[in-house]
Amino acid sequence: MTDTTTIEKTENLNVIKTDDIVEGIVVAIEKSALFVDLGVSGTGIIYGIEFINARDVIKRININDTIKAKVILRENYDGYVELSLKEARQALMWSDAELAIRDKRVMDLVVKDANKGGLIIEWQGLAGFLPASQLKEENYPRIEDGDKDKILRELKKLIGKRISVSIISAIPKEGKLIFSEKDGNGENKEAKEIISGNHLVGDEVDGTVTGVVDFGIFIKLDDGVEGLVHKSEIDWGLVEDTKSHAHVGDKVRAKIIEIKDGKISLSIKALKENPWKEAGKKYKKGDAVSGVVIKFNKHGALVSIEEGVAGLVHVSDFGDEAKLREALSLGKGYKFSINVFDPNEERMTLTLAK
Repeated sequence: MTDTTTIEKTENLNVIKTDDIVEGIVVAIEKSALFVDLGVSGTGIIYGIEFINARDVIKRININDTIKAKVILRENYDGYVELSLKEARQALMWSDAELAIRDKRVMDLVVKDANKGGLIIEWQGLAGFLPASQLKEENYPRIEDGDKDKILRELKKLIGKRISVSIISAIPKEGKLIFSEKDGNGENKEAKEIISGNHLVGDEVDGTVTGVVDFGIFIKLDDGVEGLVHKSEIDWGLVEDTKSHAHVGDKVRAKIIEIKDGKISLSIKALKENPWKEAGKKYKKGDAVSGVVIKFNKHGALVSIEEGVAGLVHVSDFGDEAKLREALSLGKGYKFSINVFDPNEERMTLTLAK
């Protein structure tokens, strides 16, 4: 059973952010929208293109069902948390793929197709590739003259057969999933039992980086227990590439923010001063500020006001995304006015100054 707690925001913080995977109870299903009770985090909504993309799944959902979804906007103009079912499912699958690589998990999967380079294998709805060079000796096509057409005929004989494979590479941004049969020795690595009795939430601990994946950093503590720093807990600023923040073997210090089901969640940014606290003393609604555009998304442009403090310029201010990108350029600075400012929620919305 897949453990998804490593990619979910720690519940005891009661603050959700964009890209978090959240869980809630379906409270209403309308013709073009689905509403989810997220408890103290408010009410979530799946609508628009996200509703259309997930309509096949939504057909099977009923009132009072518990579902997981991905946060795509912390709060829209109507006060709802905008959610995505499709992105949540994809995030969970790719995160599970990263864990499968780390744990050297072996799976028995069916060969769906073949081409001249290898086999096509499907896993959790994702199509992956197993290069011929990664086949075991008994399945490797033995063609003396190396004729590709003959190799393809031999590979096609494996279609429909179930083989033991492991994932050796997962690149979500490119949609690439690479398998190997050579690692399929039929021996699943037993998950190490985590003894967390010596640790408490709030402890500051030292450790060594043992793995860096898209969703975070794995750290082995000095007593051998391993914990995870979720991507959102690495730094106060925008973290897009976790691999630029840590490398295997690095010595780091972190704070324990949750211990749940034998899993330890860590935070590196918790040991740094929260820039939003200082920002709360300097800014207020209506202030004129300068900022640099650091990222575009479907909701608008993310603008950095200072290190670790950023606000959103909503696409609706410009009419559409094309006009927003005409007005704003990545990496350039502009003058803005603060529309909404809530340092406790680490939330700011901006309007481009006239």
